[in-house]
Amino acid sequence: MTLTTLTSAPMVAVQAAIPSPPQHTWYLGPLPIRAYALAILAGIAVAIWITTKRWVARGGVADDVLDIAFWAVPFGIVGGRLYHVFSTPDPYWGPGGDPVRALYVWEGGLGIWGAVALGAVGAYIGCRRKGVRLSSFADALAPGLLVAQAVGRLGNWFNQELFGAPTTLPWGLHIDPQYLPIDPATGAAYAEGTLFHPTFLYEMVWNLAAAAFLVWLDRRYRLGHGRVFWAYVALYTLGRVWIEMLRIDTAEHVLGLRLNVWTSIIVGLGALIAFFVLGRRYPDREDGVDLPGRTRGVRAGEQDTTQDTKDAEAEAEADGQQDTELDTTSTTHAGAAAGAPGRDDGRDNGGGPHRADADAAGPDQGPADRA
Repeated sequence: MTLTTLTSAPMVAVQAAIPSPPQHTWYLGPLPIRAYALAILAGIAVAIWITTKRWVARGGVADDVLDIAFWAVPFGIVGGRLYHVFSTPDPYWGPGGDPVRALYVWEGGLGIWGAVALGAVGAYIGCRRKGVRLSSFADALAPGLLVAQAVGRLGNWFNQELFGAPTTLPWGLHIDPQYLPIDPATGAAYAEGTLFHPTFLYEMVWNLAAAAFLVWLDRRYRLGHGRVFWAYVALYTLGRVWIEMLRIDTAEHVLGLRLNVWTSIIVGLGALIAFFVLGRRYPDREDGVDLPGRTRGVRAGEQDTTQDTKDAEAEAEADGQQDTELDTTSTTHAGAAAGAPGRDDGRDNGGGPHRADADAAGPDQGPADRA
C-alpha cells in the first residue's frame, strides 16, 4: 500500500487593521488643501451649529454665537498652538529642532488645554461685548466643543500622528513606514507592519459619548451657572488620562508621567470641585443669559438706545399735547366765526344789533306798546 502525503500551500495570515489614509494634502493649483485644517474647520462649524441650537433654547439670540466665536476661535487656535509648542519643545527648540516650524499649525499640534484657556479669554471678550453671561455661553458650548474635538481628531489620523503603543488587537492602526516612530528598546524604528493603538479613534468615541451624556444630564437636571462646562472638563480629563498613557509620541515627562497626564488629573479634580460647589450655591439654572442690569437692547459694544427711546416718546407725547391744544383753539375760533354772519346782517340792514332785536320783537308788541 502506498501512502500519499497531501500538502497544501502555506497559509498567509492577514491581520486585521485600521488603514491610514494614503494622503493628507491635496493641491488646488498652488494652494495646498490639508486634511488637518479641514478637520479643524469642520469641527468648529459643527460646534457653532450645536451651540447656536442650545444657546437659543436657553434664551439667547442666535447671532450672538457667531459674534462670540469671532473672538474665541482665533484665541483658541493661538492658545492651543502655544501649549503644544511649550509642552513638546524638542521638535522646535531641541537638538536639530527648527523654531520656525512652531508656526506651521497645519502640520498638527494644538494642545486642548491652551485652546480652552486662551479661547475662554476670547469668549469672555465676546460675551462682555454682547452683554451676556460667560457661564451661560460655556454651558451652551460644552457638548458642541466635545463634538468639535472628536471631528478634529480625524486630522491626526490623516497625519498619521499621536497614535498609541504597539498592539495586536484587530483594530490596530497601520502606519506607513516613513511615519514609524523610534522603538525605545532598540533605538531603531519599529518594524514595518507594526500596528498601534488608534488613540485618535478612542478619543473620538469617548468625546461623542461624553457629549451625549452632557446633553442628557443638562436636560435631566437643568444645570446652569457653568456646571455643564465643568462637567465637560471632568469627563474629558477622565478619558484623556488613560488615552494619554497609551501614547508614545514625544512629550515632556514629570515624575515618570507625561505632562498631559498630570494636567488632566489636576484640571479634572478642579473641575469636579467647581461642579459641586456651584451646585450647592446655585441649585437652579439662571433665569436668562443676559448680564445682571443689562437688557437685550443695551449691551456693551452696541448703541445704548434706551434713553433715546424715552426721549423720543416724551417728545412725541409733548407734540401730541401741542397738537390737541391747537385743535381746540382752532375749533373755538371756528365756532366764533360761524356766529358772526348773523350780526353782520343786522348791521347791513341799517338797524345795528339793537334794531335787529327790536324788529324781531315787533310783532309780539300790543297797540299800547306801539303808541
